Amino acid sequence: MAFITGGNRGIGAATAQALTDAGHRVVIGSRSGQGSEIPGVPSVTIDVGNGESIEKAITQVEQTYGPISILIANAGITRDSLLMRMPDQDIEETIATNLVGSIRLARRVLRSMIKARNGRIVFMSSVVGLLGSAGQVNYAASKAGLIGAARSLTREVGSRGITINVVAPGFIDTDMTAALDEDTKSAILGTIPAARYGQPSEVARVIEFLVSDAGAYISGAVIPVDGGLGMGH
Repeated sequence: MAFITGGNRGIGAATAQALTDAGHRVVIGSRSGQGSEIPGVPSVTIDVGNGESIEKAITQVEQTYGPISILIANAGITRDSLLMRMPDQDIEETIATNLVGSIRLARRVLRSMIKARNGRIVFMSSVVGLLGSAGQVNYAASKAGLIGAARSLTREVGSRGITINVVAPGFIDTDMTAALDEDTKSAILGTIPAARYGQPSEVARVIEFLVSDAGAYISGAVIPVDGGLGMGH
């Protein structure tokens, strides 16, 4: 069974659809508890920046739907500003949600994965974590940290049939990019060799492959889905 945080919209929702189409049972989690538009996909409320909320949500999922064999740690936030003007709260909340929350989620679901000697974990990073971005020191650090976490965890549990990988999307056509003004959109497009934004479904298909049997020998990898923006960094 697959559990997807931030599964109610954007890349998370597209991933829920892709995994459902591939025959997986899926449960989504979000801070709002908003349900999925996909028939038969239940939802739970979870704040990945809060350890107690993670424990409560995972326990609820396990007791109601069974052990989690696939974790997609997709939920994340941004709190952008130049570092000289960035308050401590924006640093701490971004790191707590994007990095610490993903690590806590992985630690919690590993209990059943180790017992089953099988599991798939995918951390959602970003091209920003690889290239850096002015005004996003906190966000870039949180996303880059997921790479070290995934590779360290691969060394810890790789012999147990568990894979841990990182997907690093570039600029994807989501609510966040839709809110940008036209000048910003044009400037961004000028940096992307593919000359377009990616679609959530394109990221979702990469995730679906990583959690499939075909992806069983891939672990500790960072897969960019960015139209060539990061050139494989």
